[in-house]
Amino acid sequence: MGSVTVPAVVSLAKGAPVVLTEIVVPDPGPGEARVRVQACGVCHTDLHYREGSINDDYPFLLGHEAAGVVDAVGDGVTSVSAGDYVVIAWRAPCGTCRSCLRGRPWYCFDSRNATQPMTLVDGTPLSPALGIGAFAGATLVAAGQCVKINPTARPEAAGLIGCGVMAGFGAAVNTGEVTRGETVAVFGCGGVGDAAIAGAAIAGARMIIAVDIDARKLEWARGFGATHTVDARDGDPVEAIRTLTDGNGADVVIEAVGRPETYRQAFFSRDLAGRLVLVGVPDPAMTLELPMIEVFSRGGSLKSSWYGDCLPSRDFPVLIDLYRAGRLDLDRFVTETIGLGDIEDAFTRMQRGDVLRSVVTL
Repeated sequence: MGSVTVPAVVSLAKGAPVVLTEIVVPDPGPGEARVRVQACGVCHTDLHYREGSINDDYPFLLGHEAAGVVDAVGDGVTSVSAGDYVVIAWRAPCGTCRSCLRGRPWYCFDSRNATQPMTLVDGTPLSPALGIGAFAGATLVAAGQCVKINPTARPEAAGLIGCGVMAGFGAAVNTGEVTRGETVAVFGCGGVGDAAIAGAAIAGARMIIAVDIDARKLEWARGFGATHTVDARDGDPVEAIRTLTDGNGADVVIEAVGRPETYRQAFFSRDLAGRLVLVGVPDPAMTLELPMIEVFSRGGSLKSSWYGDCLPSRDFPVLIDLYRAGRLDLDRFVTETIGLGDIEDAFTRMQRGDVLRSVVTL
């Protein structure tokens, strides 16, 4: 079939505006698949790449929250075929690392990506965001990153489970292990936090407390299942959560901001033996200080949630089934649809908190 040349959004230098240019996507080799991208969400992680907060392997091919159709597969690929409708995952368990062999593939320490590089037209290799690079007409990934889903799910919504929705939903259901009748508090009501709220609601939590400093985001949170809201500008959210939970604190607290001050608030918002889940991504320079006696005496667990501790092949189809059944409103996350040339403006709206998700459609 040969390589294809497609339009794509590339970050050439730290902090510089992204550019819309053409890239070359090779024919898939052994274990690889090429996907024609139909939709891709604009995630904070893409902005982190542009700003050099991940690493400095420029130029970056941005975009990683995508759905599309498999265009071609390489030798030895049996899991997907040309024509399959898929969501692309940034974790593809290898099956042979020490975590996979222990039966915990959601922690795979050697996740698979495509071997061949995608390039600029002059041959410069690109670094695809999270091993995907889907702000493009097509992208090359490891076949294991392609998860087949029901073709009736519209790509603008379906692609979002590839990152943000799965991260938040999984933080509640997989990492936090929310069960029926529990109380849950979620700090930060952007896309990931709202997905955690939706996950907690589906898991049967009897009280879900949304915490933010933006009244508009708190209203959005109610739409995803929050039973109570706390505007942290109006007072101490720890005391507010305790008041709502008979002085006890929540059974599960999810921190979807990634800042030391909100993590401390989340820590002290737990009930005794409660679970605290960090899913917000902190800046590498941030540090945390907590009284050790409080860590000891409160018991419970302090966890971080990697990609919602998901197994994409297991969890993506489940979320799509929930969506199709009307129980998980993925459409509500889609604030706007945009073109490939509109991503810089989308970054600005995202930083202002004007959107849950801008979604590029191709």
